[in-house]
Amino acid sequence: QVQLVESGGGLVQPGGSLRLSCAASKTIFSISTMGWYRQAPGKQRELVATITIGGSTNYADSVKGRITISRDNAKNAVVLQMNSLTPEDTAVYYCNAQAPFKDFWGQGTQITVSS
Repeated sequence: QVQLVESGGGLVQPGGSLRLSCAASKTIFSISTMGWYRQAPGKQRELVATITIGGSTNYADSVKGRITISRDNAKNAVVLQMNSLTPEDTAVYYCNAQAPFKDFWGQGTQITVSS
C-alpha cells in the first residue's frame, strides 16, 4: 500500500519555479509533521522545509525567502512551492511524515536545475 504519494519533480531552468506535492494515506495515523528533505550526490540527506499540523514551519537557511510550504490537514497533504531555483537545489527530494515513534518516507523525486 502506497503511503506517501509524491509529484512535481523534473527539470527546470535556473531562476525557474516548480511545485512539489505529497499526499499521505489516511492509514497513517497521528501525523504531527510533514515536509520535504533532499539528498544530492555525495551528500547527506538534509532538511528543506517542514510544517506541523498546527501550521508551524521550519526552513533550511538556504531556501528561506524563496520556498514556501503549506498543508491541507483534511487531505493529509503538503505542498512545497519553489521559486528562484539554482543548480544547488538539484537533488532527490523526499517527502516525510512524522508519526509517533516512526517516520514515513516517499520514494523520492528528482529535481534538476540546469540550463
